[in-house]
Amino acid sequence: MVDKQKIKYIHGDEALLDQIKPLWESLNEHHRQNSPNFKEHYCQMTFQKRKYVLLKKAALGKLRVDLAVDEASGQSVGYCISSLDSEKTGEIESIFVDAAYRRIGIGDSLMKNALSWMEREGALAKTVEVAAGNEEAFGFYVRFGFLPRKTLLKQIKKA
Repeated sequence: MVDKQKIKYIHGDEALLDQIKPLWESLNEHHRQNSPNFKEHYCQMTFQKRKYVLLKKAALGKLRVDLAVDEASGQSVGYCISSLDSEKTGEIESIFVDAAYRRIGIGDSLMKNALSWMEREGALAKTVEVAAGNEEAFGFYVRFGFLPRKTLLKQIKKA
């Protein structure tokens, strides 16, 4: 088991995005494998496309990147990207912890750091989107007070 004491947390803005690329790609693969209807979306989604969207959000509001780093290897083992828009709505954009580092509190620490940042920035509301096929994440988010509010259905274009 990984020693929780050997994890260092750093935070910054969009300048840290490139450091999460391998972890983000693992998350995207997870969504691709588990999506019941939108595998093609995840197949076509690249880190560069996602980064572009996040940089636009940063330009229109604020973006924070929290990283969990294994001090022994120097590797990023988890991340959380959060944003705050001009209407003061905070969003957990993306969160992921490498499988080998789960169940030692890294995800909890990343969420607490992101939510504390939103509070300090005056967030009036906070949201997180969960991809269909990733419903097991609901239990994690419920611990932080996030509850399902609505279900978005999206039409699949037929070829």
